[in-house]
Amino acid sequence: MPPVTPEHTGARVKRLRTLRHLTQQGLADRAHVSVSLVSKVEQGTAPATPAFVGAVARALSVPVTDITGQPYLDELRTDQFDALIQPIRESLDVYDLGPEPGVSPRGQAAIAAAADQLCATVRDTNIKQAAAVLPGLVYEATTAAHLDPSDAMWRTLASLYRSAYDVATKLGYVDLASVALDRLAWAAERASDAVLGTLRQYLRGLAYLRAAQYETGQRLVTVGLRTVEQAEAGRPRDVVTGQLHLGAAILAARDGDSDGMAGHLGEADRIAARTGPAERTLWVSFGPANVTLHRVAALVEMGRYPEAVEASRAAALDTLPASRIGHHHAEVARAQLWSGKPEDAYRTLRLARSVAPQQIRYSPVVRQTMEDLTSHYRSVPDSFSAYAQWLGM
Repeated sequence: MPPVTPEHTGARVKRLRTLRHLTQQGLADRAHVSVSLVSKVEQGTAPATPAFVGAVARALSVPVTDITGQPYLDELRTDQFDALIQPIRESLDVYDLGPEPGVSPRGQAAIAAAADQLCATVRDTNIKQAAAVLPGLVYEATTAAHLDPSDAMWRTLASLYRSAYDVATKLGYVDLASVALDRLAWAAERASDAVLGTLRQYLRGLAYLRAAQYETGQRLVTVGLRTVEQAEAGRPRDVVTGQLHLGAAILAARDGDSDGMAGHLGEADRIAARTGPAERTLWVSFGPANVTLHRVAALVEMGRYPEAVEASRAAALDTLPASRIGHHHAEVARAQLWSGKPEDAYRTLRLARSVAPQQIRYSPVVRQTMEDLTSHYRSVPDSFSAYAQWLGM
C-alpha cells in the first residue's frame, strides 16, 4: 500500500480541529455529525464526503479548501501552472481603466471567435493552453469594449470572464474565481443581457455549493430563476433556466432535500426535452445527457451510491465535452467505491484520467476517492501507486 501523506483530508481535519482547541466530540457537536465519524475520517477509515467536509468547514469557520488542501501548489508548480495565474489575475484587475496602453484590438467578430474557441479549449480540458491565452484575450477585449462599447463586445468580454472563472475553479483558486464572477456581472450589466446575468447567478450558486453554504446557494438559484424570466424567450433562456434547475438539484441533494432534488431534476428534464442537446449554447452543456449526469451526481450527494451506479448506466456521453465526462467519471468512481466495488472505482478513475488528465489531476473528488481506496485494497496494484504519485499523494 502506498504511504498516506501526513496531510490527507483526515489529517487536515485533525490539525484544524486542534487549532480550534476542540475535542472530537466538540467538533462533532458543532458540525452535527457523529463523533465516531469524526474519528474514522481523521484515521482515514471513513470517507470525508463533500457533505462532511462542508459541515466541518462551517463548524471550524474555515474555507472548504483548507480541508481539501486546494490549490495543490506543489503539483501546480511542477506543471508550471502557478506562473499562469498571476497574469490572469492582473488582466481581471484593469476592467474599469479604459483601453489598455499598447493594445490594438481586432474587430468584434474576430475577438468573439477567439473567445468562443477559448471556451472550447476549456471544455476539452486543455487548461494550460487556455490559461496561457486568456490574459492577452482579456486585455484585447477590454480595450475593444471601452473603444466601441457595443452590447456584442460586452458579451464577448463577459464570455472571457466566464472562461477565467472556469480555469480558476478547475485549478482550485477560489478567490480568483470569485473575482471573475464579479467581472462577469459587470460586463453582463453593460450588455443589458439578462441571460448572462442569470448565468452568473448559476455559477455563484455552484461556488456556494463548493463552499458548503447551501442555503445561500439555493437563494441565488431562486433569484436567478426570477431574473431569467426577464430575458427574451428563446433557446438561451431555456438552457440557462434548465441549468439553474440542475444546480438547484445538486444543492438540494447536498442539503438532504430529496423532494427538492427530484422536483428540480424533473423541471430540467422537461426543459431538456424541448431544447435537445445544447452543449454549445453558452457553453453550459445542457441537454438530456447532462440531466442524466446530474441525476447521478445528486444521488451520490445523497449517499445513495448503488442507485447512482445504476443510474450511470443510462448516461450517454458522446455529445458531452471532456470536462463534463471527466467529472462524471469521478462521481461514478466515488459511488462504485462506496457500493463495495473498489476495483470498478479504480478502473473508472483511470478512465477519468484518460479523458481529462489536466482536470482530474486537480480534482478534490478524485483525491478523496484515492485516499478512501487505500483502505479497500489488500494488495495494491503497481499502477495504483503510480496513479497516487501522479496526483501528488
